[in-house]
Order: sequence, then C-alpha cells, then structure tokens
Amino acid sequence: MRSEILYCTTLFLLLACHLQGSFGAKNISATPANQSIDITTILVHSHPKKFTFKLDDKENGEINFHSHEYPKEEDRTDVKVKTELKLLQNADNQSFLNYSTTINSLEAPSNHTSSSSPYLDHASKPTIDSRLLVNDTKVKKGFKKDKTDAFLFDDLKLTNTRKYEHMQMCNSSFPGQTERLDIEFASSIVDNEYIVTFNGYYKTQARKRFITAAMQEAGITSWKILPRINPANTYPSDFDVIQFHGQSDQAVEAALKDHPLIKRVTPHKKVTRSLKFTKVNDNDEPEADDSGAPHHINTFNSRNAGRKSLSTPAMWLSPSKYKSRKLLRAVPKQIVSALQAEMLWGLGYTGAGVKVAIFDTGLATDHPHFKRGRLKDRTNWTNEKTLDDGLGHGTFVAGVIASHKECLGFAPDADLYVFRVFTNNQVSYTSWFLDAFNYAILKKIDVLNLSIGGPDFMDHPFVDKVWELTANKVIMVSAIGNDGPLYGTLNNPADQLDVIGVGGINFEHQIARFSSRGMTTWELPAGYGRVKPDIVTYGSAVRGSALKTSCRSLSGTSVASPVVAGAVTLLISAVLDKKHMINPASMKQALMSTARRLPDVNMFEQGYGRLDLALALRTLKNYTPQASASPSYIDLMESPYMWPYCTQPVYYGGMPVIVNVTILNGMGVTGKILDKPKWEPYTPEFGHHIDVSFSYSADLWPWSGYLAVSITASKDAATWEGVAKGQITLTVESPPEDEETEARRSTIVIPVRAKIIPTPPRSKRILWDQYHNLRYPPGYFPRDNLRMKNDPLDWNGDHIHTNFKDMYQHLREKGYYVEVLGSPFTCFDATQYGTLLLVDPEEEYFSEEISKLRRDIDNGLSLIVFADWYNVSVMKKVKFYDENTRQWWMPDTGGANIPALNELLAPLDMAFSDTVYEGDFKIGEHDMYYASGTSILKFPEDGLLFTGTFKNQGFEVMKANTLTVPDVPVLGLHQVSSSPSAGRVALYGDSNCLDSSHLQKDCFWMLSAMLEYTAHNIVPVVLSSLSKAPLPPVMEMPSRMEGNHLHRYSKVIEGSLSSFHSRPLPQCPSLIWAMPHPLNKSAPSDIYQPQRLLSIDIDIPLNPANRPDLGFSALREHNTLDIQSPIASPLLSQDRLTWFPVIAFLATCLVALFLFNQYYRTKSRPKRKRPRPRKMAAISYVGKVPGV
Repeated sequence: MRSEILYCTTLFLLLACHLQGSFGAKNISATPANQSIDITTILVHSHPKKFTFKLDDKENGEINFHSHEYPKEEDRTDVKVKTELKLLQNADNQSFLNYSTTINSLEAPSNHTSSSSPYLDHASKPTIDSRLLVNDTKVKKGFKKDKTDAFLFDDLKLTNTRKYEHMQMCNSSFPGQTERLDIEFASSIVDNEYIVTFNGYYKTQARKRFITAAMQEAGITSWKILPRINPANTYPSDFDVIQFHGQSDQAVEAALKDHPLIKRVTPHKKVTRSLKFTKVNDNDEPEADDSGAPHHINTFNSRNAGRKSLSTPAMWLSPSKYKSRKLLRAVPKQIVSALQAEMLWGLGYTGAGVKVAIFDTGLATDHPHFKRGRLKDRTNWTNEKTLDDGLGHGTFVAGVIASHKECLGFAPDADLYVFRVFTNNQVSYTSWFLDAFNYAILKKIDVLNLSIGGPDFMDHPFVDKVWELTANKVIMVSAIGNDGPLYGTLNNPADQLDVIGVGGINFEHQIARFSSRGMTTWELPAGYGRVKPDIVTYGSAVRGSALKTSCRSLSGTSVASPVVAGAVTLLISAVLDKKHMINPASMKQALMSTARRLPDVNMFEQGYGRLDLALALRTLKNYTPQASASPSYIDLMESPYMWPYCTQPVYYGGMPVIVNVTILNGMGVTGKILDKPKWEPYTPEFGHHIDVSFSYSADLWPWSGYLAVSITASKDAATWEGVAKGQITLTVESPPEDEETEARRSTIVIPVRAKIIPTPPRSKRILWDQYHNLRYPPGYFPRDNLRMKNDPLDWNGDHIHTNFKDMYQHLREKGYYVEVLGSPFTCFDATQYGTLLLVDPEEEYFSEEISKLRRDIDNGLSLIVFADWYNVSVMKKVKFYDENTRQWWMPDTGGANIPALNELLAPLDMAFSDTVYEGDFKIGEHDMYYASGTSILKFPEDGLLFTGTFKNQGFEVMKANTLTVPDVPVLGLHQVSSSPSAGRVALYGDSNCLDSSHLQKDCFWMLSAMLEYTAHNIVPVVLSSLSKAPLPPVMEMPSRMEGNHLHRYSKVIEGSLSSFHSRPLPQCPSLIWAMPHPLNKSAPSDIYQPQRLLSIDIDIPLNPANRPDLGFSALREHNTLDIQSPIASPLLSQDRLTWFPVIAFLATCLVALFLFNQYYRTKSRPKRKRPRPRKMAAISYVGKVPGV
C-alpha cells in the first residue's frame, strides 16, 4: 500500500507540474541583491526505470542539491532557481526527460525593465535530443557565465547548455516598469537632388522623355534619374528623383518647371528618426500636475490571467476604480481589454476582410504572434537587403494591431501589409515614402498606420501624396508626437485635416505628459491653428509584441497610433456591409462624435476625447453620410475645454478672435460649400452684439476643408457687458454616388457663445508681434538656448498659445489683455495699445514699419523687446555636416535677427551686440539665469541699465575655454523724451526666461515689472537696482552673415544677400463682416455641447455576425460574454479556459487528500473481529446502506 501511495503522490505532482505549465509566467517576488543562486534539483521517477543525474561531474544519486555563487557585479540580479527533472513516457513507451526551471524570486536592478517572463535569452536555448522535452523559464538577462549541465539516462547523454550573459534586451520589461519611446526627428535636404512631380502617372520611359526634353531645352547635360530598387519600379509613377552636378539649383528648377506636364520641383529630403527607449519606473512616479497631465508615465501590472472581469465596462468606467494608485497598478493593461475589444470579438468581428498597412521598420515572417496566412505582403522600400525588423518598433506596432497570442492585438484576422520604410539606422527618404504610398494605393489598402512623424509640414511631395492616399479611401492613422507637454509640437502628417491624429493617455485617463499638444502652426502668422489631436487613447505602458517572441511594454504616441489603427480595422470588419460608406471622413466622424471627453483638459490636448470603441461601432452601424464641423460648437466661455478662448473675453476694437473650424465631409471625397455661411444671431440672447467674418475653402478635398471664423464685439457693444449668442449655418454639397440621381447635401449648424466686456483701458492692452517670428520649417532657425543640443530647431511657432503659453497665462492673471498681430506694424492702431511686445524676432522689417513704430512711440506707445543671441562665428560653428546628404546645414540667422532688430531700434539710439553671454545672477531678491543671450551695445545716456558678470558663451563655443566678463549690460529702461506724451522702451537680451521650450528660471515677474514701468513711467521697486551707466562708443555694429538664405523664407526681403531688396509692403487684412440673419428665439440650453451625428440612435441594439437574435444591449447589461456561444472568439475562450486546469487541479488535490485521509484513518484504527453471524449479515446488506 505504501508504494501505491507514493505512486499516487507522484502522479499528483506530475499533474500539478503539467497544469502549472499552462499558466505561463508567474509574478515573482524580490530578494536582496548579491546572494548566491541556489539550484535545487528534484528527481521524480517511476519504478522500475532508473537514471542518474550528473551536474558538474559530480554524481549524487537520485537527488542532488547544488549551490553555486556567481561573481558579484555592480548591477547583478540574483535569482533563486528551482529545477525539476522528470522521467516521462509517451504513447509509444519511449522515455524522455522533462526539464523545467522555475524562478522563485527575483529583484531587478533599478535600471532594467522586464516583461512578465523576467529573464529570457531566446538565443541560448538548450541543445535537446528528440526525447528531451524542455519547459524552461527562459532568461532574458544573465550573468556572463557559461554553464553546462549533463544528464545521463541509461546510455543516453543529453547536454543542456545555458548561457548567462549580462545583457539588456529591448523586448523586456519588469512588472512595475515600462519603456517610454522617445522619437527624435530630423529632416534635411539632399544636396543636388530634386523630386520632380508630374501631373499624372506615367511609365518610366515617358517620364524620362519629359525630363530629358526640359533639360535639353535649358542646355543642362550633367544629370541623371536615380533608379528605383523597390517593388514600384515596374509600375507607372507620378514622380522621379533626379541628381545633377555642376549646375545651380535655380537653373535646374527653372528648366523643369517650364515643362507643361511637370507639376512641382522640390528638394529631395532625408528623414532621420532616432528611437530612444527610456526606462520608466512607476514607483518613482509623481502625482499629476494641475493640468491633469502626469509628470511621468504610469505603469501597471501587465499580467491579465484570471482577471477578465476588469475588462468589462462596469469595471473600466467605475469611479471607484481610481481611488487607489496601488489598486490601479494592479489593473491589467492588456490594451484590448481596456477598450472592450472582446465585446466586438464576441459579436464575431475580428478584423477579417480588412487590409491594414504598417509603415515602419518591418516584420519577421515567422513571428509567432501572428496567425498563419494573415501576413499577406512584406515589401522593402529601403536600400537594405532585408524585410525583417531589426529594431522592434515595427513588430510592436503590428502586434498591437493584429497579434493573437500573449499580448493581444485588436484585429487578429486582418490582412497585414508590412512596408519597411526605415533602415536599421532609422533613416528614410521622401522618395521611399512616395513609392510605398503609391504601392499602398495599388493594393487598395483600407487602413494605414504611420507611427512616425516630424515637424516638416512643408515637405510638399509628402503632404500631397498623403492627400492622394486618403482621396483613395485609405484611412490614415498617425501619431501626434512625443514632444509634450509643450504646446505647438504637433507632428506631420498627424496634423493634416484628412488624417486621424492620435494623442496618448495613461490608464488613469490623464493626458500623457509626453503627448504633443496643439495648435497646428501651418496657419501662422496671419491665421490661427486648428484643433489637434483628433482623439486620444491609451499610449502609456501598453503591451505589444517583442522583436522575437514574448511581450514588451512601451509608451508613446507611436504606441497610441496603432491602438486606434487596430480599433479602426476592427470597426471596419464589423460594418463590411456598409463599407461603401466608410472613408477617412466618416470614420473620423464616428470616432470623434463618440469619444469620451476628459475632465479638466482642453481641446488642444485631447481633441474630442478618448476613444470609445463600443459607441463608435453603434455609430457606424447606423451611419448616414453627412458633413460635420470640428469643433462642433464655439463656446468662448467654456473652461477649460475651450482654452485659450475661455481665458480672455471679447471687446470692441480688439484683434478679432479666430476659431479655425475643420469641415469633415463624409458624403464624398469632393464637395463644396453652397452659397456662403450664414451668421444667425439670437436676438433675445444679444447676438447682435457680435460681428462675425468668414474665410473658408469653397471646395472640400479630400474629404475635408476649413472654416475660419473671426469674432469680435460690434461697435454698439463698446461699453456693454454680457453674453451674446448665435449660430453659424452652412450647407455642404457632394456629387451623387452609386445609383443616386441627386447631389448629396448636408447642413451644419455651429452654435456660438461669447462673453463681451467694455473695451479695456489702453494701459492694460498688450500687442504681441507674431509677424516677425520665423521658425522651422521651412528654414534652419536655430534654438534660442545653445546648451540644448538635442533640440537644434526653433519649430514651436513662438506664439502666445504654444511655447509662450505660460507667459500668456501669467499676463492674464495680472489683468492684462493680450492680442496677436499677424501682419506688419503698419496694420494696427497704436492708440489702442499700451505696449508692443517683441520677443525673439527673426524676421526683417519694412522701412515703413521702422518709421511708423517711431511715430507710434512718440504718440504714447511703449515697446518691450526680449532679444536672443546672435554671432556670425557661433552661427557657423553650430552648423552641422550631414554625412548622408553631404551638405552643411547653416543657420539663416541667430536666436534672433539682431542686425534687423538694431535697424528697428536705430531711431531710438539703441542697439544690441553680437556677443553671446550666459550665467546666473540676481536682480533684487530674484534668482535669474541668462541662457544664451546678447548684451545691450547702445543705449541713451539718461536710460537705466542693469549690469552683471557673465560668461562669454561665444568664446566658450569657439575656443572651448571659459571667459568671465564683468559689467555686462543686459537690461535697460528708457523714457523717450521726444514729446511729453511719448512712450517708454524696455530692452532685455534673452527670451529663454519667457519661452516654455527650455525654461529653467522664468522671468515673468520681470515682465510684469517692465509693463508697470511702460504703463506708468514708474520704476518698480524690484528694478530699483538699475542705474545710469553710460556705454562706451560703438565701434562696429553686428552685421548679417554672408551667404545666408533668409531671403528664401522671409516675408520682407527677396533676392540674395548681395542684392537683396525689400518686397512690396503687403496690404493690411480687411475683414468683411457677415450680414446677420437674426433669429427671434432663444438658444437651446444644451446646444453648447459636443454634437451628435445626424440620424444616429445610440440606443439601437447591434446584431452580432450570424446571430441576429443577440443584441448589443444584452451584452452591456451582463458585462460579460458567453464563451459557450458559437460566435465567441477563440482568443477570448482560450484565455478564459485557463481557469479549468486550475479547477481540475484543485479538485484532484481535494480528492487525493480525502482518499489519503480516509486510508490513514482506516489504517490506524485498531481492528476488531466481528462475530460471524453479524459479519454475514453485513455482507448481505452490501450496497443497501452506506458504509462507515
């Protein structure tokens, strides 16, 4: 009997081991560092088979306890390993070994991240015989130690070699940690190469004939067409890349542009993307800031086995879910569960029938996370001879969209088309994208994910091709950028009207700190930017496929983008019967109209809100083609969503408030706005106090257009205060489709509400000069802080609502009213303003501006200037040579255009120098930092100056040595004495203390003090240290750099430096106010809310595929899916079935314990002999009464 008990116990242990293997990796607790590694080997065998175990040439019979201590290293991770070796038999009675290793405890170093299987080196699998089954917990990071374990089984020798090499794998992440994906983007012009775009698609020989004819006519002979080495070389194309030598750029451009079939000639650009995986530990995460955006990325436990209830709507939408950060981190971040994709799977929708393209770094054809047959096409558009992913980014993106194992994707049955457009060095060219886009159009792709982007929205061939792509009904989803929390950091193409731009949130439904913010900067300086991103979704600590196998956690908007792309793919598969209605506009409408708005977050951070997959499906199921507006209403009072409009009321005489509305046309790729938009004020709601002007795109293509609404107070409201309401109405028309006979029409109504106040006093009104700010693109305008080497370009727009947002908020809190001038100085009435604010100007000035400004100052206008560094030698030093393009990138000016600024200040007898200074100093009790600023070179003798001791940063840049200079004048105040009513001037040599881009120590207090001085001619106490300090005579003024290309991008000058001249002074913008069409009724109370699409009934139940009797509402009511249902997804069922081995194991254990207990009690009970008659009676009642 004892042998039977031992045999049963052995079977139970084997069953336990087998069942345990089905659960995957376990959560692992921590152990102190620098301990030994204990390997306990337990041999379980069945009689009569015998074998010996040999470890390090020491035989210790059937049970061996081995301890080995590895050399201690600085960042060693110590781990206890339990190794089990089991003898098993298969159906053919062949014996084989089961060798399993379980990591019992683990402490990770602070600088390492790991997945749910913490240590795994896929390259060091054991060498196994066909009869050796290995169930090894793999190791991703080890200990620079080679080790060989030998197993002896009868006459068979099996060798297991395990390498422990101390290395970090990019596809690992520990519980509680994730990786933030930082993407640095650079775009440069390839020397002597141009993209020639044609008016249509032509074959290779035809295109060559066109270019040859143009070149021959101009007498240009040294040129060639660069050959294509990609799948596009056999198809017609609409562009070629030419390379030339010995000719000027202007001559080549002129020769090609004269050809009637050539549409555009643009420089060929090289794109360099730098992927940086930054490890983030959620244990070090600070609380969210006041804006609702966390300072760092939140991460959570990624294991989701046995926690399916957390994916139900009741859990994810419950307020109690967010009461504890520890509880939140226990929430599994399986992204499909967070967005309730399982609900759609349960309805039978898994992405089947939808083609999705992934433009990234490639994908291996044998990756285990993707279903066989779903990877339909892999193409390489780079100059490398591989289709595989060498970086892991493309694999991760593909996994989020379509993985069906471990880290699940949204649409596992979608058809994948993988486009490798980046090399392993993360380099790409515009021409590669153009060819790949053409191929995507040819393949009739439905959804295209582009988890890349950059600030260059003026790469015209690229932008044009994106338009063409979406015009062919390709829904493009793109990441908005990882440059948050700074505003004005949107990336292209996500900032385009026809593209779904995606921002990131964490699992606490807060805007991720890294997510880029709006507005778009295309429209500056004359207009105002559009609302972007369009939508936000989870982009922090999202699990996706690792490079080879297993999962990893990443954060970034390039993670959020495939989340939306996967969701869009899944949604399309659910409405294949209405696929003719699905297009970039209708999908965008569905996503945006059903998004859930985040509280306390403005529209330039979240767009329409976070993605709601279930509501989007309802909308698409019942969608009617229509046009809509984004934003759907204009409420200049709604805080904080309508920031910055809600921060400053409207008043008569002020610069009009511009709201840039996007028109989405789901009725057709082309359309037009009939007649003109109408302004309909609500008479009882004082709507007549608002004047409205419109600027709009009469033709809508592709799928979209714009409506710029300029709003101001009417003249009769100059002294009135109150709330005025009205609405804008416009009608969009598109051509009929299919068998329709009449044009499609849709009417859009945009409610308007504004707070009006009496015109503020002149001293409280500030005019911000936007017209003279230049940025990248198109030119190379360098950073204002020379120490910020990782951010070489000035590309944030220099607007009060982008990188000067914090300064703007400070001024509003102090009671100032700030308006923006997007035209020359000749276009504003200086009598309305107290101070003109010039910050970091790079542009030249018209002579008319210079003379007008002097007159305005004589008549009482004050001027405040915040300059920046300028030095020709330093500009030449900060140029960089691009090895790939063989071209020097030279700045077109310094941080500010000091020569031009000095010309503006010359009538005031003031000037800045071209010496670059840096250093810490104090003004009164305020600590200050001077970051790459200039000094005051010339100033009136009766003016007040502040001088300090600074380092000559220009000398440091040029000589790599430090030079300290005393008595450097950096701040000056002066009362102009030309007339009794003249204004005042304040100069400061550094704008970095106002710019949020690289803000170290702000000087908002100093700006307030300057404004107090310019308004009242009273020197504030905080500036009492300023005194009269005559400056030495000026020997030489700063000069412009020879050979600069500023004239190419300037709105003021044209020509070249040797012969540059001023352009004609542009006409001042003149607004035509719309004729009001009064409505004698009150506005509805709920009209200033997100508008629902027309003909959409959210309460209509959804029918699953092939199951018309199962309603969507029933699923929401039960918050679960029936895994017995024939439509249930295998993904869901398989995950749920992991509970059954647990239940079976527990039941087996209970039965075993009961039997063992019963046997023990029976065995230990003393036996008594029954009397024979009673014994016979007992035998006769067997089966009739229960036994004891």
